[in-house]
Amino acid sequence: MTTRSDVSARPAPPGAIAAAGRVFEHRAYQYRRAFRGSLFSSFVNPALFLMAMGVGLGGYVNATSPDAFGGISYLQFVAPGLLAGSAMQQGMFEGSFPIMNGLVWGRIFHSMYATPLDPRAVAYGTLAWIAFRLGLVGAIFLVVAWAFGAILSPLAILGIPTAILTGLAFAGPIGAFFATQPTPDKFSAIFRWVITPLFLFSGTFFPISSLPPAIQPIAWLSPLFHGVEITRGAMLGTLLDQPLTALAHLAILVGLLLVGTWLFVGQIRKKLAA
Repeated sequence: MTTRSDVSARPAPPGAIAAAGRVFEHRAYQYRRAFRGSLFSSFVNPALFLMAMGVGLGGYVNATSPDAFGGISYLQFVAPGLLAGSAMQQGMFEGSFPIMNGLVWGRIFHSMYATPLDPRAVAYGTLAWIAFRLGLVGAIFLVVAWAFGAILSPLAILGIPTAILTGLAFAGPIGAFFATQPTPDKFSAIFRWVITPLFLFSGTFFPISSLPPAIQPIAWLSPLFHGVEITRGAMLGTLLDQPLTALAHLAILVGLLLVGTWLFVGQIRKKLAA
């Protein structure tokens, strides 16, 4: 029988922000012990991508078609796309294996739910941590891009929040999907048939105007395309040349983010409350 003292001894549920903050803190403690493993992907990969695509391939493109990108080098054209693409890939990773670890392998989310934390706190705290990781990746990439001379405007700083929005737009629905999976077998198929085509055909490496007219509208369904367009405009200083178009890209990206967040929170609540 529960006594009055037993009830009063139970800690009160924290507020929504505080509860999500505790989940974020848990992920931060985990990352502090394992951050060395991400140094290569966070620091070396951006440099290798820019060297291979912007400097290596870019040298050939600039030599054969010097005016193909309106007076800018291929490095300056492709760097914003690589920033948004890196955010997409990071968001996909954060929405797959860590989610399965929280629900299936380590059942860490179930342990959190056994405390006064509710499923929404688990979901929002997880998304907050993913946003932090995306911001870190975006900031490092901008530093590398600046070192390579790929930044033409102070507005490039807007590439960091854009990278966060882009990565979360992928992390939400992918996290919701993997919350329903008992094994990670679908990861390779999603990467091969979803992520890779989006990476190639969302304006990352060439303008979508180079695609057949019938395919071009499909790019507007991709969060990556909108992230690339905003990031490219910010890094090149052309973002405010067409403000309505920029607002349209932002609105669609935020809308996709909200839908993905709704799906993710719903699946986490369903799995933990089952």
